[in-house]
Amino acid sequence: MLQSQAAHTVGQLSEFAKSLNVETAFTVLAAAKKLKAAGKDVVELEIGDSPFNSTAAAIQSGLQAIRDNQSHYCPSPGLPEFRDSAARFLQREFAIPAVAENIAVGPGAKVFEQFFCEAFLNPGDGCLVFSPHFPTYIPNIQRRGARVVLKPLRQETEFRPQAADIEDFLNNDPAPRGIFLNSPHNPTGGITTEQDLRDIADLVRGKNVAVFSDEPYCHMVWKGRHHSLLAQPGMLDQCVAAYTFSKSYSMSGWRLGFCASSREITDAISKMINTTLSCTPPIVQLAGRAALDQDSRERDETMLKFREKVVLLTEGLNRIEGFSVLDPTATFYVFPSVRPVCNRLGITSHGLALYLLEAADDNFGVACLGGECFGEAGGGFLRFSCAEPNDRLQAALDFIPQALGRLDRIAKWLDERPHFRLQQQYV
Repeated sequence: MLQSQAAHTVGQLSEFAKSLNVETAFTVLAAAKKLKAAGKDVVELEIGDSPFNSTAAAIQSGLQAIRDNQSHYCPSPGLPEFRDSAARFLQREFAIPAVAENIAVGPGAKVFEQFFCEAFLNPGDGCLVFSPHFPTYIPNIQRRGARVVLKPLRQETEFRPQAADIEDFLNNDPAPRGIFLNSPHNPTGGITTEQDLRDIADLVRGKNVAVFSDEPYCHMVWKGRHHSLLAQPGMLDQCVAAYTFSKSYSMSGWRLGFCASSREITDAISKMINTTLSCTPPIVQLAGRAALDQDSRERDETMLKFREKVVLLTEGLNRIEGFSVLDPTATFYVFPSVRPVCNRLGITSHGLALYLLEAADDNFGVACLGGECFGEAGGGFLRFSCAEPNDRLQAALDFIPQALGRLDRIAKWLDERPHFRLQQQYV
């Protein structure tokens, strides 16, 4: 009786809470772990986590910080020594004119999506997102009651954001206020070139528009080098760039990132940190500072190992009939078009991804994601992470053609999961 009464008196969730969708990679991760626990051999290519150890100086400094009892509150924007190291890192690596006061620290880069939206977006404002897109952009914009304006990224233009789309947004949206950029890009692996960034800066400079520049894969550039919008004149005043230790330094579980922007914007974001997170653990910041100051050689050696994996997977997927992948440009994701395969089999791309995991074989599976997990523009693509040993990547490559040939299993899968039937062919 008491349980029934308690359930009856629970407050109603908000419309936002009821509408919230999660990052699908973690959902597929859970499914893959469940299958593995039941004895199935699964090659996990669904989630963007490094298979390598955290870098050496980070580990040693983190352990020393624990021994030194660095386990108390610190200033909300971050430890002064961390902020100084992060600013010098941005100057050294990307020619960004940052000083310590331009830096605010958080638990990873994702939280700065929310803080950016809180800093700049009001209800009804337009915010431009290029799609396919990282899934958490949309709910963070919607938290503010702002409008998501989607523009497509296309394989034929190397998944680069088009300046004409930004110009159209600025000229024709009733209240253009925010732009989300992500380079190197998840899920496609595309990059925004230095000339692209010059063009974007010229379009937004001096306008009442702010840009969120999401740069977690800044060291995973396989052609040329990474460029940031913050390096363009005046962009510190109109841009918040976010960085993480998860990819470059294999520190995903430490939960550490930082943003860079003007002092005024950083001060506003620091107040948001103060009123939500209090601060990021000093132990983690000290480990991250050591990584920035001491681990660049180890980091770069690890990046070469990632590149080898991306090349292996790209070349192998391109040999599969109906798969088409661009040459590796950046990130540790491979994003093949599988539209001919899906059209022939009558299955959606995420249906194909889940078939490879759950139904293609009783004892073996490959976990990846359908492109529509990153918005409708991703339909007809698959995203593979390269976060497995090379022999496991090869095992996945060997398995996929076999799985695609098991038409009886595909038909049974679609009978059991009719919502994955392709209603309209991909073009």
